[in-house]
Amino acid sequence: MGNSKENLTEESMEKRPENKMGVMSVHKLLLSMSIPMMIAMLVQALYNVVDSIFVAQINENALTAVSLAFPIQSLIIGIGVGTGVGMNAFLSKSLGEKNFTAVNKSAMNGILLACMNCVVFMIVGFTGAEAFFRTQTNIPEIIEYGRDYLSVICIFSFGVFNQITFERLLMSTGKTVYSMISQMAGAVTNIILDPIMIFGLLGFPKMGVAGAALATVIGQAAGACLALWFNLRKNHEIRLSVREFRPDLEIMKRIYAVGLPSILMASLGSVMTYGLNRILISFTPTATAVFGVYFKLQSFVFMPVFGLNNGMVPIIAYNFGARKKERIIGTIRLSLVYAVGIMLLGVAVFHIFPNELLMMFNATPEMIAIGVPALRIISLHFLFAGFCIVSLSVFQALGNGMESLFVAGSRQLLLLLPAAWLLSLTGFVNATWWSFPIAECGTLALCIIFMRRTYDKKIKII
Repeated sequence: MGNSKENLTEESMEKRPENKMGVMSVHKLLLSMSIPMMIAMLVQALYNVVDSIFVAQINENALTAVSLAFPIQSLIIGIGVGTGVGMNAFLSKSLGEKNFTAVNKSAMNGILLACMNCVVFMIVGFTGAEAFFRTQTNIPEIIEYGRDYLSVICIFSFGVFNQITFERLLMSTGKTVYSMISQMAGAVTNIILDPIMIFGLLGFPKMGVAGAALATVIGQAAGACLALWFNLRKNHEIRLSVREFRPDLEIMKRIYAVGLPSILMASLGSVMTYGLNRILISFTPTATAVFGVYFKLQSFVFMPVFGLNNGMVPIIAYNFGARKKERIIGTIRLSLVYAVGIMLLGVAVFHIFPNELLMMFNATPEMIAIGVPALRIISLHFLFAGFCIVSLSVFQALGNGMESLFVAGSRQLLLLLPAAWLLSLTGFVNATWWSFPIAECGTLALCIIFMRRTYDKKIKII
């Protein structure tokens, strides 16, 4: 009886109309999927910058502490996004194949994996925050600020893991407007709470950098709750049911077959950032603060491209499952055009307004002296980064996660970090910044090689 009911459900699902990812004009589809995500990620970038702007008002050591915490924060986000990428690739492909049972199973198992990741970082927050900072500096004030900030971020990481997961579910079915709304709600919540909790306004206690962290996790939790509500009420192609859910190790393996390379890429990025922080702080803590400011500012350039990719990946995965070659190629071409255009705009802004950008962070004369050439030199790698970012997302969408991992690993560990260390031996901090454009040139060559191979093996034969 149960099997008969399940078969009936499957038959009724087969009659559902084609998802827009398989029929809408590629140009219109990419824009409709990506623009909401680009707006949401710009707001996300805004609140990251606002967070550091408020922290910088405390003092430069507070800003340095937040910069030194960045490798762990990026690792948290990277693991969440990597799990979401794997879930999305499997889910969108299942949608294209009209396998709605697999769609629901992949969604629920993705949520379970997000909760398991959260538990790991809660342990890190309780036991390892101070030790992490002591490996980078012996300045007591920076260690204290960093411990307070990072412990809150890790212990309450359930907000960011679930926010990413629920937003990815919305994106996998093309409902990026709802994902945008939930991201913006979380970001706006953070921006409003930042000054209140950092400086003790409206009757709240003055919490300093811990207040900045608490505002962040509250904003993430608010975004997660709203994204969950949208999935339950608006995302009818996915059915979330705890009662019917059973963990499925095979689906988890398939999620991480695509997502694990993305997680490892985030891990490599965290290792690179940690290593570069160690190199820069040997010159002066100000150099580390400048590097942290750069990462906040560059998010205004990279986040729109990541938003573009978030719209692109489910389109490619869906049409790969539906065997629609021309739609895959058209999506890739348009994504490259928009990504490169955004990056060129970023180069112009970093070269024309470096002083103005740094002054937003209460920059001292020493920070200006180090920061202006840093922003101009590092931003040169934007010229190639657009192509590379789109390429890595294409590999992931088509299930070629190992190519993404190899290229990203080569960039972080074989090109960028060794180049930074060698250039630091000159004794000039400005020389270190050239490691970014050098590494991106090598990454570009690798991406071109793997894109050609992916086209021949996956796309051309459809």
